[in-house]
Amino acid sequence: KFAGRGVGSWQGRYTRAQVFLDSEILRLSEPYTPLLSGMLIKSGTLGTEPGSGLVQWIAPYSKRQYYSPRKPGSQTGPLRGPKWFERMKQVHGRKIIAGAKQMAGGG
Repeated sequence: KFAGRGVGSWQGRYTRAQVFLDSEILRLSEPYTPLLSGMLIKSGTLGTEPGSGLVQWIAPYSKRQYYSPRKPGSQTGPLRGPKWFERMKQVHGRKIIAGAKQMAGGG
């Protein structure tokens, strides 16, 4: 076994990349997420364990807000509105994946 080349080393890089991915999704989705009291945004933080691979907004009204037929944009920001993850992914998706690949050692 070569130093730094074992399964543990690869697994550590993968775990760091997954934590990065989950955290970036939350961070970059924030400007797109509807904002009234801030609880919807906070529910993403509370509903996600970075590194788990599962990012979820757990507020009881999250699904209704996500699939709302209204258009993006409000007094609290021009990007805020429904389907925040999908819209964020269109803008930042490639950058997030490239960063995760780099962290995992995939260049």
